Amino acid sequence: MFTAADFIPKTYSSTVENGNFEWSAPSNIALVKYWGKKDNQIPANPSVSFTLNKCKTVTKLAFAKKENQVSFSFDLLFEGKPKEDFKPKIRKFLERIEVYLPFLKDYHFTIDTQNTFPHSSGIASSASGMAALAMNFMSLEKLLNPEITDDYFYQKASFLARLGSGSACRSVKGNVVVWGTQKNIKGSTDLFGVAFPYTIHENFQNYQDTILLVDKGEKQVSSTVGHDLMHHHPYAYSRFVQAHENLDQLTAIFENGNVAEFIKVVESEALTLHAMMMTSMPYYILMKPNTLQIINTIWKFRNETNVPVCFTLDAGANVHVLYPENVKEKVLQFIQDELVGFCQNGQYICDEIGAGAIAL
Repeated sequence: MFTAADFIPKTYSSTVENGNFEWSAPSNIALVKYWGKKDNQIPANPSVSFTLNKCKTVTKLAFAKKENQVSFSFDLLFEGKPKEDFKPKIRKFLERIEVYLPFLKDYHFTIDTQNTFPHSSGIASSASGMAALAMNFMSLEKLLNPEITDDYFYQKASFLARLGSGSACRSVKGNVVVWGTQKNIKGSTDLFGVAFPYTIHENFQNYQDTILLVDKGEKQVSSTVGHDLMHHHPYAYSRFVQAHENLDQLTAIFENGNVAEFIKVVESEALTLHAMMMTSMPYYILMKPNTLQIINTIWKFRNETNVPVCFTLDAGANVHVLYPENVKEKVLQFIQDELVGFCQNGQYICDEIGAGAIAL
């Protein structure tokens, strides 16, 4: 049984003066939603996500040994330009992970990061960003301790990413990732994401996700505030029970390939997430009128054509349109004909299931 203490290193066998790494890490879209957390970024319920392929963050980390080891020292560049307003979030991340990476104050870091998707496009960039940064830090730890195994490397990277942004722990390893303890999924844990350990039917191989950008503005409510609203939520307990049940259902669905049942679980989860926000105190409506138009248009199209296309939502207005690869042409035509008009400036992003973080 893993504990957080297992990730605290004893000593390092090697030294290194300077160097650099570069990693890409993808965003992910939860099918069973994580909403509500305990101390230290521990989820109140388990979740499962599709790792994306094209929507990712690419982060370069340069490091050089320094004399003064009293404080953290780093420069942060976003798309090659200094980005001061990101720095407090990175500093907080370093504070949280220092006990697990005791070398952090020994170096000056230059973090140079960019996204392959438009900034503020409403795609979870904290997940991909924190995962990419965690991979870079683990690459440095592996130089300091070459005995680290691959399993330990990826588990600890996911563990560290979680301390920056909960859902980031699902962006380290691909295709389908479970985070949170679920008794019927072996190896599942609250501490880090694990690749779904059972058979995944060919119906779900290379599943497609087209993201419709309904609202590209700043999030109306931050994830941290949203999660906190679950602490005194009247329906929180029932929601957490439902998440466990839905994850059990999806485990069976992934094996038997039943796309119709997949659609029911995934759409219900998306609407439940928004229902929890609407019934919290204070309460929020995160959908926009065009979000509802898209959902109703998808339902109508699915009823009339039997094409197995469905939607999911994050905590915002944008719509992820999910569908098997074998109906890709039909769905993309439907999106162009009937849904693009509901997108801000007609913008959408075509993506599919991907494989997780990659060293560049």
